[in-house]
Amino acid sequence: MKFTKLIKAAAAAVALAVPGAAFAEWAPNGPVTLQIGFGAGGSTDTLGRAIAAALEESTGWDVIVENKPGGGGVAMLSSLVNEEPDGLKIGMGVTVATIMNLAMRGDKLPFKIDSFDYLATVVLAPVSVVAPTAAPYDTFAEFIAFSKEQGGSLMGFDGGPQRLIMQSINNSTGSQVELVSNQSGAEIIKGLLGGQLDAGFSAGAHIQYLDSGDLKMLAVVTQARHPYSPDTQTLVEQGYPFSVEPYFYLAAPAGLDAEAKDALAKAIDDAIQSEALDQLIGNVMQTEASNLGPDGTEAKLNAGLDDAFALIEAAK
Repeated sequence: MKFTKLIKAAAAAVALAVPGAAFAEWAPNGPVTLQIGFGAGGSTDTLGRAIAAALEESTGWDVIVENKPGGGGVAMLSSLVNEEPDGLKIGMGVTVATIMNLAMRGDKLPFKIDSFDYLATVVLAPVSVVAPTAAPYDTFAEFIAFSKEQGGSLMGFDGGPQRLIMQSINNSTGSQVELVSNQSGAEIIKGLLGGQLDAGFSAGAHIQYLDSGDLKMLAVVTQARHPYSPDTQTLVEQGYPFSVEPYFYLAAPAGLDAEAKDALAKAIDDAIQSEALDQLIGNVMQTEASNLGPDGTEAKLNAGLDDAFALIEAAK
């Protein structure tokens, strides 16, 4: 066998033995645009911009960030699904918001779960219910009691699951909490600090305001308590049988070729595992990165549909 054939055979063997090695040379043929499904300043935007910066640093690619807020990620996904699957357009959303929109009005949306190629999850959002520190209630149960006594209250939300949880609780308690739609967690925080809201859902944007003393936690909405506020009970612990497990995730239009998908997934994982992201997630969200990978991300979305249908029934 000639020397050149030996080299080619060896290279092929390495490519087969090392996942992703065969696709190491793929690179975008232009700027990569990261579309973020929520408004500027919120948790999704903060993470997305940090990932874009880490991608640029580690790969040398040009990464452009665009905010496309609306409908808990629906506006972004409705745009992304029509893009070419060439690796130049990717999107960032939140799993539970996507699932709930599909469960509630999937027949009216231009996309399904299988309309996208999934690349990664970033972190499980520390979803909580928060309120101004001066509010006359310190737990979610006390907030519900306050709302009943006052004949209603105002609560900010920026995603379908949050609305359904509160509708279900209104149905079972008669609490008359009026839900106020917002485009981002940052907008909810602004409403809380400005006195326009009595309480609000937040997926991490609230944490810095706990440290400053401007906001306080009323409940944890995920299944387990958060390490940065270990004394704050979950909704379930306070007698309300609801929880959500929202992961921030990245996806591209379905139909990416294997080389592009592998390269994007590897580059994004490197960004997620970078020191900059580790510090951001630790400092801002008080937790650790959690990348389920392409297959795990898609499985998480598919598995969440049954829970979504159950929550919809409870909210009727």
